[in-house]
Amino acid sequence: MTLRTATGDDLGAIMTLERASFPTDAWSESLMAAELASPHGRYLVDVEAGRVVGYGGVRAVRGAADADIQTIAIAEAARGAGRGRALLRALLGEARECGAREMFLEVRADNPVAEALYASEGFVEIARRPRYYQPDDIDAVVMKLDLAAWAAAQASAPSDAGACW
Repeated sequence: MTLRTATGDDLGAIMTLERASFPTDAWSESLMAAELASPHGRYLVDVEAGRVVGYGGVRAVRGAADADIQTIAIAEAARGAGRGRALLRALLGEARECGAREMFLEVRADNPVAEALYASEGFVEIARRPRYYQPDDIDAVVMKLDLAAWAAAQASAPSDAGACW
């Protein structure tokens, strides 16, 4: 597994994964391109044998107290090997480097695997948004993480986080 910063050249591969992972509510190509180009976001791709098998993004404005996980997706064939966790941890580290103290995210209520991953890293449910994901009428589970507490728990593990972009 190799994580690296996503570039505009990765847009096609990211969109293939986006559409496969979120068939009814995938982001548009133009929205994803804008996310990749944003100075307030950091997108990473997980590359194996020259192929993008995962991606994720975080929005973290330098100096802001909070940040948001925008999205994480792993190709179906690559799931279950810790790639999602590695990507999540890298994004959390990136947000900490930018000064964020709290992390937020939304996850579909019908995605217990993702919800369990987030909970295992210390995220707690703080709200629900009824019928948030359309057109499926699926609730969003809003979750929050105290990044300082998370970082303290990770202190004994080596960090792959770099400087804030």
